Amino acid sequence: MDDASERNKRILVLGVGNILLRDEGIGVKTVQRLQADYRFSENVELMDGGTLGLRLLDPIAGADALIVVDAVQNGEPPGTLHRLTMDVLENRLSFRNSLHELDMVQCLAYADMLGNRPETVILGIEPADISPWGTELTEVVESRMEELCRQVLEEIERAGGSYAPVCGGEHPGP
Repeated sequence: MDDASERNKRILVLGVGNILLRDEGIGVKTVQRLQADYRFSENVELMDGGTLGLRLLDPIAGADALIVVDAVQNGEPPGTLHRLTMDVLENRLSFRNSLHELDMVQCLAYADMLGNRPETVILGIEPADISPWGTELTEVVESRMEELCRQVLEEIERAGGSYAPVCGGEHPGP
């Protein structure tokens, strides 16, 4: 792919999760932080997908590259960062690492049937606590949020997008 077509790729950064379940809200909170701290090229869209599941089909099918940010339960110590590609997810019989990935795999399958399945990567962090009800991230997950943001920014660049820090942001960027 040449540089011009790479810059024209539609990149969707989708934060998913339930912000009322502590660390389960890391995807949404990461997208919110990135929106507050950075400006992005016109081909990059950041979206709070919450727990919308299959209702995310339209924005997913409209993207060329999809970066999903979520809590990922993989049996690792809390705070462990994960990078998963769709080929890894498709090879599992029942993907239950998160409350959302099964819907995500279904959305991508439907997008494929519609003729546009985006290149997809899932960036996540191993949660420490997803018990109801609490809106604050645990200390260990909060301490890794900047690294997770940095990974999202790297994926945006890898997909052909760009970003610049917003002056005076509360959280210094990577």
